Amino acid sequence: MAQVKRPVSPHLQVYRWTVTMASSILHRATGVGLAAGAVWLAWWLIAAATSYEAFECVQAFSASIVGMILLLGVTWALMFHLLNGIRHLVWDVGHGFDVATATRSGWAVVIGSVVLTVLAWGIGLTMTGGY
Repeated sequence: MAQVKRPVSPHLQVYRWTVTMASSILHRATGVGLAAGAVWLAWWLIAAATSYEAFECVQAFSASIVGMILLLGVTWALMFHLLNGIRHLVWDVGHGFDVATATRSGWAVVIGSVVLTVLAWGIGLTMTGGY
């Protein structure tokens, strides 16, 4: 019996990466990051309601270099997920599906998320007197 050759689906390495492909993957990844950030926020709130020592423990972690980097990442994830969600809402009403518009809106989400993150951290650091 002859073996039938079936088409093989190409892997991601075969495709040329586009901003729309990357933003789709990043949207899912930032959703996971925001879930982790929500756990961190819950830890902070529970510690604040529990005791001074518990709150100081969370504050010490959050103010450490690792904590600040993670907080920066959560802030960027929030901005990216927000902007990409708005992009999806525009798609839901039937606009922006052509390749050129989808590419432009993808780059707008990436650049906008970085700008909003820098803006949020700039305002936050200014209001608290810096790090």
